[in-house]
Amino acid sequence: MGRFDGRIAVVTGAARGIGLGIATRFADEGASVAVLDLDEGQASEAAAGLASGDGRRHLGIGCDVSDSDSARSAIERVAAGLGTVHILVNNAGVTRDNLLFKMSDDDWDAVIGVHLRGAFLMTRAAQKHFVEQKYGKIVCLSSVSALGNRGQANYATAKMGLQGFVRTLGIELGPFGVNANAIAPGFIATDMTDATAARVGMPVAEFRQAAADRNPVRRVGYPEDIAAAAAFLCSDEASYITGQTLYVDGGAKLVS
Repeated sequence: MGRFDGRIAVVTGAARGIGLGIATRFADEGASVAVLDLDEGQASEAAAGLASGDGRRHLGIGCDVSDSDSARSAIERVAAGLGTVHILVNNAGVTRDNLLFKMSDDDWDAVIGVHLRGAFLMTRAAQKHFVEQKYGKIVCLSSVSALGNRGQANYATAKMGLQGFVRTLGIELGPFGVNANAIAPGFIATDMTDATAARVGMPVAEFRQAAADRNPVRRVGYPEDIAAAAAFLCSDEASYITGQTLYVDGGAKLVS
């Protein structure tokens, strides 16, 4: 018997990386999962690779979370195809790093649009189902960069904004049986961080080792580490936790 038997989870930006790690964990624990990503083909391919059987069915849906109609349509497709929505993980994200004086309007708008506007639009679409059934779990992916990071004024602002977002959701939706929390990952080994290594001209192995050396546990994180935290926060075991941000960073915040 799985922790999420009979539950239906929506994970945005889930065709790869942290999102796919979370989708995989939920499916392994019994959930039916809707994998949302910009490219429906990639989303469907990821969904097809999730553990199935025992009542689990998975969907791959193309969705631009920063677009109101697309977000609403995606949730409607999930509800029509799987029955309802019990869990929403707002993971979709982009980076457009640059120092403030070099940062363009588009750099700012793209990051704020996907992270903050996207979480707002997806949550607004899903909360109707949560309120009607008096049950729902929301997790938003923040970041240790929310505390400030050179070259990431847009990203840090968006990620700290999500922390305020879940605090407010906790207040507004708590009376309806809905929990809302955030996870703030530290350095996680993904294609995105590997791309950063390439951009700064460092071999991936060296880049990861440098990150590991900056935290007390002396290793980098992996999508599975974030998936484990998300599985707990979206479970009934965490029903008395809401409006909180959990830093999953190997202790980096302690020594920063």
